Amino acid sequence: MKRISGLLILLFFLTLPDLSAQDPVGSPPFTFGEELSFEVSYGWLNLADAKMHISKRAQDQNDKPHYKIDVYGKTKGAATIFGKVNDNWGTYLDMETLLPTTSYRHIEEGKYRKHEFVHFDQKNKKATMKLFDKENRNLKETKDFDLPGQVQDLVSGFYHLRSQDLRNLKQGETIVIRGFFDKEIYNIKLIYEGTETLDTKLGKKETYIFSPQLPKNKLFRGEFPVKVWVTKDQNKIPVKIKANLFIGSLNLDIISAKGLKTL
Repeated sequence: MKRISGLLILLFFLTLPDLSAQDPVGSPPFTFGEELSFEVSYGWLNLADAKMHISKRAQDQNDKPHYKIDVYGKTKGAATIFGKVNDNWGTYLDMETLLPTTSYRHIEEGKYRKHEFVHFDQKNKKATMKLFDKENRNLKETKDFDLPGQVQDLVSGFYHLRSQDLRNLKQGETIVIRGFFDKEIYNIKLIYEGTETLDTKLGKKETYIFSPQLPKNKLFRGEFPVKVWVTKDQNKIPVKIKANLFIGSLNLDIISAKGLKTL
């Protein structure tokens, strides 16, 4: 159960694309201080809470202003019996290019620990990974990677998606995702499935629906086992993710949204 709850939160970011073929809408539809909260459930069991938070002010990286964005996932209640999850993914997102300069992961799952930083040189198509020990004190490994072009990380990809003009997407259109994660380049097809009105904790929301084509695995059922619903408004926030497992389904549902940009 620990693996499933952590994996769904991770899947949320793996399924959100670069969308390099789309045109940006200009000023991004998010701002400092925005906070989105979610609940992860499996059937009647509430497994975990997840939160996406943008810093209250700009952060400097390489003498340029950045959004600092943190995502947290933490198991709760009965789910902790199977092992506690307390994860933090983050990114420093260049305010001008909406590309990541630095990404990081602080993973606590049971006794497992991982502390990793990736520094991106988007102009020269390079990435440098730095892996630290369990206490996040001593550097264990440094490794350089060549990139095929501009890439997103787990967190930045979603905020880049929100900056795109999705109004001209046609049902069935395929978008190729390009991101860097865990020492690898990922290219995953994302299918646009149209729109749907959902009842959410934020009220009724008209949404865009996306389905990623995931590699075959023993956990998920079907060729397109995951669906992501993003609001069809100017903020374009995620309100629901559903993953069909071989037994049952896993859901991530929004429960609150604070500090949304007024457009």
